[in-house]
This record gives sequence, structure tokens and C-alpha cells, in this order.
Amino acid sequence: MTSRTKWILTLLLAGGVLFALTPIGVSAEAEGDGRATAVFSGGCFWGVDGVFKHVKGVSKVVSGYAGGAADTANYETVGTGTTGHAESVQVTYDPSKVSYDDLLKVFFFVAHDPTELNRQGPDSGTQYRSSIFYENGGQKKMADDYIAQLERKHSFLKPIVTKVVPLTAFYPAEDYHQNYLALHPDNPYIVVNDMPKLERLRQDFPGLYQP
Repeated sequence: MTSRTKWILTLLLAGGVLFALTPIGVSAEAEGDGRATAVFSGGCFWGVDGVFKHVKGVSKVVSGYAGGAADTANYETVGTGTTGHAESVQVTYDPSKVSYDDLLKVFFFVAHDPTELNRQGPDSGTQYRSSIFYENGGQKKMADDYIAQLERKHSFLKPIVTKVVPLTAFYPAEDYHQNYLALHPDNPYIVVNDMPKLERLRQDFPGLYQP
């Protein structure tokens, strides 16, 4: 049992939690109000959520599940690693302020390690896999091209294992998972695994960082 799982169990035992998951369908590249969405999975959604919330041009990030069915889109079942889901985040952003390529840059170089297969840090299982869930052909092409560019440049010492797959639906996670890093900055799991990511974003990509 990982430290994160122990923390979740403690949280659940402290009080009952009601699960109310509603699927969010695939959106267009840019909505009528100038917003667009992107879905990424790169390990525990707590840290990935926290990173993207600090990217300029991002207006909203939701932690959730992608890659599986509606009836298994809950934390306890997804945690078995048998549902096809990956812990994911849905990022809502303004393309006039931050590009999809910039989001890919943050995903690969800050939010997670794209060379770890079915794990991130202390967490292991297919639910922690590295994936980009594309919503349309444009996102697929940009993701495929970006990965090819990284591979040509040998940007990482090990092969990239990130999969680029179609998004069928995104299911928001339980309320207690939302905005977790900001609400629990002193949680030992967050301190060890996720706070260094925010510092990396601030130092390595100052033009993309927002407090």
C-alpha cells in the first residue's frame, strides 16, 4: 500500500463520502467562448492537477478518470487497475494565451515522467499510465508530432512510453480529489512528490508560470 493510498483511507474513514460522477463528453478544439479542453494522464492526478492550475492561460482543471466505462469511474474501483481508466485531468484553457504545444511541454517536462511505464513515483498500476487523450484529429497530430520531435532529439534517456489515444468520455473524480494540492499543501505525499513539480515549472518555464 502506497503512502497516498494510506492517506486516502484515512480521509475516507474520517467521514462518509458520497460519490456523484457525471461524464463529460468530448468537446471541440475551441468552444464558442474561445476556450478549449485537453485531457492528460500522468500518474496521481493530485500533482498533475496542481501543475496545470499554475499554467498561464489555464482557467480550470478537473481531476477525473478516462479510458473506461461510466459504471467503474470511481476511485475505489479504478484503484484495482482493472477498469481501463487512468487517473486524468481535464484542462480548460484559452488558446490565445497558451497553446496546446505549450501544454504538451508542461505535461512531458514538468507534470510527470513520460518514460515510466504504468507507474509514477511511488504509485504503480495501469491507472497511473502516461497517456494523452485526444479530442480531435488536430490534437492527435500535435501530440504525435511532439513525441516524434522529442524522440528525434533524444530528450529523455529512456524511451517515451506515452500513448496517444482517443477520448470517449471524461468522468470527474470525487469532490475530495479536486484541487487537492492547493487544499493539502502539507500532506507528506504532496510535499515529496508534487511540490517539486511546481518549483520546476516556475524555474524552467517562467513564461508559462502563474502564481
